[in-house]
Amino acid sequence: MKSKETNKSNVSEFFSKIVRRQVFIPIAALLLLAIFNLVTDPSFYKITFGYNSAGNPVLSGNLMTILDSGSELAILAIGMTLVTAATGGQDISVGAAIAISGSVILRVLCGTDSRPETLQAPIIVAFLVACVVAMLFGAFNGVLVAYFKIQPMVATLILFTAGRSIAAWINNNELPIINEPSFGYFGGFIPGIPIPTPFFIAVICMVIIALVLRFTNLGLYTQAVGINESSSRLNGLNPAFIKFLTFVILGLCVAVAGLIKVSRFSTINYSVIAKDIEMDAILAVALGGNALSGGKFSMSASILGAYVIQFLMTTLYKFNVKSDALPAYKAVVVIVLVVLSAPIVREWLSSMWKKIKPEGQGKEVA
Repeated sequence: MKSKETNKSNVSEFFSKIVRRQVFIPIAALLLLAIFNLVTDPSFYKITFGYNSAGNPVLSGNLMTILDSGSELAILAIGMTLVTAATGGQDISVGAAIAISGSVILRVLCGTDSRPETLQAPIIVAFLVACVVAMLFGAFNGVLVAYFKIQPMVATLILFTAGRSIAAWINNNELPIINEPSFGYFGGFIPGIPIPTPFFIAVICMVIIALVLRFTNLGLYTQAVGINESSSRLNGLNPAFIKFLTFVILGLCVAVAGLIKVSRFSTINYSVIAKDIEMDAILAVALGGNALSGGKFSMSASILGAYVIQFLMTTLYKFNVKSDALPAYKAVVVIVLVVLSAPIVREWLSSMWKKIKPEGQGKEVA
């Protein structure tokens, strides 16, 4: 009998620990969405094998859509998590910055002709130029926040407002078009590989950031600055540089997302590309249980939060929710999830679990 009570106590402790873990909310949300779709329409998980317009084998279905579109958001969530942790604020200019980096890529590839028959430069060169430009704009935001002490959302409002105009100016307000099939691989499928390329790009980014956080002190320093800037300075850190660096890293993530975006259609629409994606990136960080006021963070939880948001969007599209109503549905669900992800709520859930344990649990029985 004593052993039975001990086992119940161990199970209770196990669930209490799970509830308190930062990754609990995005996992719970993912499971709820998965079960909801399984009950309402099992065909949601159907994956079909076919061929695209180029005759290459591809896998299609809602799960592939989630992996495809969610990967862009996951890449942005990496940089947004670091910025949020270090500064206690968010960058609302990433959508405009994606427009700029995408425009730069097309400008380098097209040269002076917006409809070139052949590429005017290698794709890798265009991407590297876009990385430099995006990192410079990230550095601009970082300087305003770290050295001029401007609140992040206010500082990035400048680029949020002017970014898309800058993107259009880069290509003289023209809409360049790339006819080279290989350029479409980055936002579509590599011949012979039926899984969307953006997913592989996202995995590479995840591996890189995991190695950086594992073998450098970037994560520790970022959390230290976010928790207490004054104390971190007394311990020999340079808080301003750490904040600046996180914005530069976010700029690099923006360049990767920009490549995927313009590769999807081999052109760009300055006013529509990556529209409102900054809000989804911030929500991904929040859904990951990360405090938007800065400090301790979980990169894996943020990445998972990005895919949860895409899972939600795909579910709403599946059930034919009108496009103009999508933001409202998403806002309601996200508000619930964000509230549940708050530390105080998780602690309350943990304490409630302890209260509903069977009486006498944990007590010795003669």
